[in-house]
Amino acid sequence: MACTVVVDGFFGDGGKGKIVSYLAVADDVTVCARGGVGPNAGHTVVKEGVTYKLRMVPCGFVNPRTRLLIGPGVTVNPEVLLKEVDELGVEDRLGLDPQCAIIEPRHIEEDRRGHLKEKIGTTGTGTGPCNADRALRVAKMAREVPEFKGFITDVPAELNDALEMEEPVLLEGTQGTYISLYHGTYPYVTSNDVCASAICSDVGVGPTRVDEVVLVLKSYVTRVGAGYLAGEVSMDEAKRLGWDEYGTVTGRQRRAAPFNFELAKRAVMLNGATQIALTKLDILYPECSGASDFGDLDQEAVAFVEKIEDHVGIPVTLIGTGPGVKEIIDRR
Repeated sequence: MACTVVVDGFFGDGGKGKIVSYLAVADDVTVCARGGVGPNAGHTVVKEGVTYKLRMVPCGFVNPRTRLLIGPGVTVNPEVLLKEVDELGVEDRLGLDPQCAIIEPRHIEEDRRGHLKEKIGTTGTGTGPCNADRALRVAKMAREVPEFKGFITDVPAELNDALEMEEPVLLEGTQGTYISLYHGTYPYVTSNDVCASAICSDVGVGPTRVDEVVLVLKSYVTRVGAGYLAGEVSMDEAKRLGWDEYGTVTGRQRRAAPFNFELAKRAVMLNGATQIALTKLDILYPECSGASDFGDLDQEAVAFVEKIEDHVGIPVTLIGTGPGVKEIIDRR
């Protein structure tokens, strides 16, 4: 493993936090850098029975040896970031690029009214209005925030220096392919592209430096907010199936649908994915809960995995069988 990008192949909420945290430990990564949009994305990590819901700090924090970076393409809420840094005790490991755009109270106010709230159903975190200001070249930058003085660093330089030294680097994406500003179900999308190439751009790593793109696919599909969802089931049916989930940031119940093979195949194409991380197989097949070896899966679960591989044309190398970091089957 040299440089690996982790992105979501559906609408987000696929379990990127679990996959990133697992890889950070399993591959003992030197640097984990977060790209993507901003604190409108929540990543959940369960470590030693404790659940962490992160909106800014990279999920690679679970490895105490991993350097944690936030790339210049990310919008940052200082209050959210500083709170997470303090709670996790990662002050000495975090680096923030001076070019990150800063979410201000006026951005949050704008995000919680009118078109964005009533039609799009945004998270209300101010991320979209902040990105709009960035495009207009009037956004405040991280280098202008005194509280960030001790964290400011040249993120692209750090990452590329690590790659030159052939150190393992992990790039953490946010949201999902189908809420990408460019490739998603517009206008019901986030305020930037979030596919693999965009994550690389967010942190300052060129495409020729990437070795692997891990596409995270949940064993069923969910999305928060408005927008088309093929095969959507009722909220009651979602509860019956165990698919009733709630957004990490908003707390809203996620809408749910069965696994979508066509969307998965297109996501592989859009992201240039080389392998798939399939999450929450234990929800679809409860008898697989906690399994750590592919041979422990029953025939029906194996058939599901093989059907995905046959349809999308790349291997399923990681399979989540529970919420914990170590509850995973690694077939790499």
